[in-house]
Amino acid sequence: MIWLIGNKGMLGTELSLLFAERGLDFTGTDREIDITSPAALEAFANGKKAHGKRVCWIVNCAGYTAVDKAEDDAETCRRLNVDGPGNIAALAYKLGARFIHFSTDYVFGTYNKPVSTSTGEKRPYLEADDTSPIGVYAASKRDGEVRVIENTPDAYVIRTSWLYGKYGNNFVTTMLRLMQERDTISVVNDQRGSPTWAHDLADAIVKMIDAVEHPICLEPPPRNVPCFGIYHYTNDGDTTWFDFARAIYQKARELGLLTKDCEVKPCSSADYPSKVKRPDYSVLDKGRIRNEIRILIPQWEESLEKFLKELKK
Repeated sequence: MIWLIGNKGMLGTELSLLFAERGLDFTGTDREIDITSPAALEAFANGKKAHGKRVCWIVNCAGYTAVDKAEDDAETCRRLNVDGPGNIAALAYKLGARFIHFSTDYVFGTYNKPVSTSTGEKRPYLEADDTSPIGVYAASKRDGEVRVIENTPDAYVIRTSWLYGKYGNNFVTTMLRLMQERDTISVVNDQRGSPTWAHDLADAIVKMIDAVEHPICLEPPPRNVPCFGIYHYTNDGDTTWFDFARAIYQKARELGLLTKDCEVKPCSSADYPSKVKRPDYSVLDKGRIRNEIRILIPQWEESLEKFLKELKK
């Protein structure tokens, strides 16, 4: 059985729907189980065992995501992003279950940008590149990765970025609302990354579980059973927030999701000061998940169009 923690959030809801659609045996929990309490986690797992259900996988979608608020609420942020995942990982090890945990591009901060040795140009971050988190939230996610891997060797840590979807607040739905309300909006043009549709990430997680449980059933089959450790997953390609917003506007107008004109203007991060500096480059290399698990990763523009069409239904 798969235990999906944080099943009511944006990614957790997508995973719940896919698990059910594909006939996977799973149970979902959200805030009713306190992940900062080892006793509460163990009691839930033991309750399932008492009813003949063995937890074989734990997928953790829970976490603290309010980047600026974390600066004033560091204790809560670290309890949910460090202690909680560490507790779940320790329980997974005790149960003999495999564990999937989600992290973020924020662990790389704005320093130590990777450079290609052949071209001297910036390249996407590899899983093994040094991290340099800035701010409480980013540090908590990096420390959460460390705690997870320390507490169970059977863990997969999936870093992602710029996540959006149907079941929670995110950049795409915010832009659609503002574009419908205003004649002009300004969007930062000096931060580059890769948008990720939550549905695509959820699909990749299902394929990862299949690759471990039934490697010969996948087509094409994985090169081998995926090794534990850190993986990156985003949609393919990269862009700025400004160009992402322009693509949202253009496609939403074509589909009739927006019924009025709105001018999208570029601006700098300095025009929107915040408590925490956002990464100005956080493109993630996806070679490992693509090559080891043979996952086909859609371009971000393609996934954005599919998402907007889903919204129109």
